[in-house]
Amino acid sequence: MQYIAGIDIGGTKMAVSIADRNGPLVRIAEATVKLGTPRAPAEQAVSMLRSACERIGISLSELGAVGVSSCGPFVKHGGLIHLVAPNICGGIGNRGDLLNDWESVPLEQVLREHFTHVAIQNDCVAALAAERAFGALHNEDNCAYVTWSTGIGFGLCVDGRLLHGKNGNAGHAGHMLLTDQSQAQCGCGNYGDTEALASGRNLEVQYGRSPEELFNAVKEGDVHAHAAVVHAAKWFGRALYNVTATLDLRVFAIGGSIWHHHGDWLEPIVREEICSHLPALTQGVQLIRPALDAHVADAGALYLVMPDDWVADWRQLSLWDRIAETEME
Repeated sequence: MQYIAGIDIGGTKMAVSIADRNGPLVRIAEATVKLGTPRAPAEQAVSMLRSACERIGISLSELGAVGVSSCGPFVKHGGLIHLVAPNICGGIGNRGDLLNDWESVPLEQVLREHFTHVAIQNDCVAALAAERAFGALHNEDNCAYVTWSTGIGFGLCVDGRLLHGKNGNAGHAGHMLLTDQSQAQCGCGNYGDTEALASGRNLEVQYGRSPEELFNAVKEGDVHAHAAVVHAAKWFGRALYNVTATLDLRVFAIGGSIWHHHGDWLEPIVREEICSHLPALTQGVQLIRPALDAHVADAGALYLVMPDDWVADWRQLSLWDRIAETEME
């Protein structure tokens, strides 16, 4: 196998990458399509891969395998994975802030119309696998990768085993119910779950400002914006405490755009919410940055289909460092 491809599907952004044994060759990122038919996001991924292939002078048929790191949840129809992602499918929560009525996206069906070898995992599970293979969670047996971004998701590893679940949805603690005293609604329809209370998309719904505007207001001394963000950080920390208490984890590698840009001052708030409860379970729990940082989902997607004999070279040569050099917006 000479070339492999990765697709990272998020609620805000989609990215595709192509790599060979010597490292990443090209990366393209676009806003995730949310208009048209339910096939639109999957067809966008194929179109982006075609453009990436043209950029490096190969054909789509030369891609030996395609790995997909995607937000979820997933359901299976006829044995094929469909996305039922509240941050993409507007027909799930029926809140009206997404301009489509999709109930699901036939992701695997569309991809298999073009590619024989396709592997799909939840984005946080894929990111966790990549961090354990190449990054900050190497040799960690009880750990999680967490993203705090448009949505909130977890990839979980207990006793050295990555958790998947019956449909690949293990780790959807973003939809863990935290309170019945809140009117904050998640895109999935839940009130008072982790995403409703803290995700980027739902902060915008609650406060009428994009996450960027909200956090900029915090920097400018807006006390109301500061209170809103601290409130969200406490709920995020409460979710991490619940996962710690349930699975007895030792390390959380936290990524996603909100943490990437603001984790330096949010961390003490989150850590206090974890460690102020039941020290027998929480003492020594670590919060760290993912070593693969902003490209951890790209790395996860590629790792899903990477030949075993490439892995040692990629780890030894730090080939992920090259991915930023290949990027096209």
